[in-house]
Amino acid sequence: MDVLHDRCAGLDVHKKTVVACIRVVGPGGEVTRQVRTLATMTADLLELADWLAASGVNHLAMESTGVYWKPIWHLLEGRFEMMLVNAGHIKQVPGRKTDVKDAEWIAQLLQHGLLWPSFVPPPPVRELRDLTRQRAQLVADRSGVANRVQKVLEAANIKLGSVATDVLGVSGRAMIRGLIAGRSDPARLAEEARGSLRKKVIPLRRALEGRVTEHHRFQLRLLMDQLGQLEGLIARLDARIVEVMEATPSEDRPSPFREAADRLATIPGIAARSAEVIVAEIGPDMSKFATAGHLASWAGLCPGNDQSAGKRRSGRTTKGSRWLRVMLVQAAWAASHTKQTILAATYRKAVKRLGKKKALVALGHKMLRIIYEMLKEKTDYVERLQPGRAA
Repeated sequence: MDVLHDRCAGLDVHKKTVVACIRVVGPGGEVTRQVRTLATMTADLLELADWLAASGVNHLAMESTGVYWKPIWHLLEGRFEMMLVNAGHIKQVPGRKTDVKDAEWIAQLLQHGLLWPSFVPPPPVRELRDLTRQRAQLVADRSGVANRVQKVLEAANIKLGSVATDVLGVSGRAMIRGLIAGRSDPARLAEEARGSLRKKVIPLRRALEGRVTEHHRFQLRLLMDQLGQLEGLIARLDARIVEVMEATPSEDRPSPFREAADRLATIPGIAARSAEVIVAEIGPDMSKFATAGHLASWAGLCPGNDQSAGKRRSGRTTKGSRWLRVMLVQAAWAASHTKQTILAATYRKAVKRLGKKKALVALGHKMLRIIYEMLKEKTDYVERLQPGRAA
């Protein structure tokens, strides 16, 4: 096999140690190896960087092992041409599994150009991604707490959810605070209704007639406090995300994050928060992906290609970025409900053949390809479906 890098290194990364193998191919084709095992403390990693540099290494590769690769990447970034690879793509021949063998195997594959790199965005994009993912986790936690509030109300036979659309809206929260304070008169609690819920005062009186004990009040008090804390953290993350999105590299250049997010928000189904998440996951620079198909494959939205003996066995989508996939499917659901758009028409055609779930994934795939072209060419979305025409 051809040798692409005559001097390179492979790293086998663990929580406490990293095994490094330098592989050098001489002029006559002879191969020499140097192997060292170091700790993963900062001083040790800096020593590793100095050793690699002193040995003339320019290219190195490592497995994406949990989160343990991140500090190594952070410390070595900028000094070497680095490649992060999926551990499932570089499995060794069975029976040869040791840390040293793994490092040697990674170095050997890198030397012959047999590794496919994972997408690692630049530091600003990684920082924005951390914020949006943490916000998504807190929003999910908030939904869990809201569900537990509903369960406690049901346990006390308070049927607020059967009358009010949003149990934790302004009216619902006022009623829950009344229950926590010990107020048990359904008529007085129902008077806390605001807005359109005022039309349902009589059904509310019946729904609020339950058996609330001190145990239920304690649970509700605890859950509402937790809900308030989560909402406060989400608000802080929202503010920080806006701050990062608005940051500009220089005074005479607009923010690339904000420019990309505003452009994506012109696509039907993509709201401001969805645009922030998409930019945080893929970044505003599409030069990292050769084609829209490469981006869709990385996101896990491409149809699979499993063939044998001339027969296609499966078209199941590949694994990819679950954060991006979830957001695009949500955006596809919103786009499918828009009127007079090519995206909604595409969904209606696909759903007859694929069913709702697969049609949403297919529409998410189409939207991602549109996103790629828009960010690459720096253009806004233009609706192709003529008003009044059915696709």
